[in-house]
Amino acid sequence: MTATTQTSVTTQVYRVYIKAAPEAIWDAITKADWTQKYGYAGRVEYDLRPGGAYRAFASQEIWEIGAPWVIVEGKVLEADPPNKLVQTWHPVWDQEIAAEALTYLRWEIEQGPGGVTKLTVTHELDGAPKAAARVADPSGGAGWSYILSDLKTLLETGAPLGG
Repeated sequence: MTATTQTSVTTQVYRVYIKAAPEAIWDAITKADWTQKYGYAGRVEYDLRPGGAYRAFASQEIWEIGAPWVIVEGKVLEADPPNKLVQTWHPVWDQEIAAEALTYLRWEIEQGPGGVTKLTVTHELDGAPKAAARVADPSGGAGWSYILSDLKTLLETGAPLGG
């Protein structure tokens, strides 16, 4: 896998190249039947109009160990399927992190040659150092690196990293 990461307290940029069509990547990001197959296996709800609501839900397994049902909330700022999605991203799974500033997430999907598509995720985390640390998770077992690696694996092989 080719992936690069730039991490700082305020802005994190993740880039991954996926052998899949932009429409497939868009669907994997915005449709609950896909988001339940990779990452933390929770479903999402997007109202893809400007100002529309975004919610990410805990998987059954995570909910059973005490997570709230809604783990991230936000609003859609811009949606240009299958090229770009800009949204607010407010984690609410932890009171300390929820008290931090609202963050912004940009998904950019660019078709390249040979059926390879570049996905760039930019997470603006000004005023949210705890959220920044959590989504960067240098251990490799969580955060955006894990989610995007799992997304890539699922789209390319039909199965998530965990099998």
